[in-house]
Amino acid sequence: MKQPWWKTLLIAGLALTCGTAGRALENWPQFRGPEGQGHADEANLPVTWSAQHNVTWRTELPGFGWSSPVIWGEQIWMTTATEAGHSLRALCVDKKSGKLLRDMEVFHRAIPVKINSKNSHASPTPVIEAGRVYVNFGAAGTACLATDTGRILWRSEELQTDHKEGPGSSPMLYQNLLMQAYDGTNTQFVAALDKQTGRVVWQTSRSGAKRANTDYNKAYSTPLPVVVQGVEQLVVPGADWVYGYAPLTGRELWRVGYHAFSTTPRPVTGHGLVYICTGFGTSELLAIRPDGQGDVTATHIAWRYAKKDAPKKPSLLLAGDELYLISDSGAVVCLDAKTGTEIWRQRLGGNFSASPIIANGRIYFCSEEGKTSVLAAGREFRLLATNELGERIMASPAVSGAALFLRTDQALYRIENIP
Repeated sequence: MKQPWWKTLLIAGLALTCGTAGRALENWPQFRGPEGQGHADEANLPVTWSAQHNVTWRTELPGFGWSSPVIWGEQIWMTTATEAGHSLRALCVDKKSGKLLRDMEVFHRAIPVKINSKNSHASPTPVIEAGRVYVNFGAAGTACLATDTGRILWRSEELQTDHKEGPGSSPMLYQNLLMQAYDGTNTQFVAALDKQTGRVVWQTSRSGAKRANTDYNKAYSTPLPVVVQGVEQLVVPGADWVYGYAPLTGRELWRVGYHAFSTTPRPVTGHGLVYICTGFGTSELLAIRPDGQGDVTATHIAWRYAKKDAPKKPSLLLAGDELYLISDSGAVVCLDAKTGTEIWRQRLGGNFSASPIIANGRIYFCSEEGKTSVLAAGREFRLLATNELGERIMASPAVSGAALFLRTDQALYRIENIP
């Protein structure tokens, strides 16, 4: 079977950055890591820390933004906004020292877009590769920067929609394309830009039925590439529908309907299924067989989890035969990934927006209040530690080597086992 493009890139990155087999990956190139599903399986991350313990460095960040860190080599990139959203900026931090290397304006908005009180003007996570980082501010614009000089290689403000609550969907790379969902109140589409030039290669409107109340047509999810019977496709949830697309052309392959909006979590995939959370409204977790054609709502939902704990903002985490979820209000649930049967459920407390990660059999859940709960993966609930930094966390964690990188509302932390 043909090797999927992203796995080829992952193996190549491992060979370039690891040197020896078994060493954890050094690069964290996109939202939720190398495969976009929150896995840093070989990383020996710390289980316990505090503001004073196991912190290698803490770097104050200018402005305000909820984009997650992305890492390539010795650089960490994020976005931020200053002047109440007028100045949209890219930040680069040295991974080893924590020094802020770059703080540069990418776009300047005379009239900033409106945002939800829990959102920011800089929430989409960048995506990075050798020599280039791509930053996105939703309808405010997308840009490509050279990582060695910070020079802006191209900018695009062509793709427009009314987010109403501010931007949220993160971009992803697929071969020579930079892809992103634009699901606003007025227009809903998925688009691909030429990563070399910023030119629009394809733009596909969402085909599913829309609601008369346009507030219910918006969504904020991030695409995920999956392989179905040896063929790659792009799964992109939106309001009321999730779609599968041909990634090189944008042709719609299938769609499944539900009744929810402001869909935010990124999908995960495994066991021949794609797992999505529907969002606000009728909040559900759906396990979908992504091998259909057309509207397959009636035939391709393998199982559904329709309880109140289905997340509205945090993404899911699939590890082996177990599927883990954290509700916005702090209930963590473990499901059988093949059947949807609930294995255990416990309450951590707090509020959650960040997506969890797994490393070396341990799962990390970061609350908005700045508390990170570390659980042992498995079919029994085992809380290993609870760690607090005293600062808000909305951004999802990043991992490089044996270090965990956490962005708070004030700073970026490098956390690792310090002898």
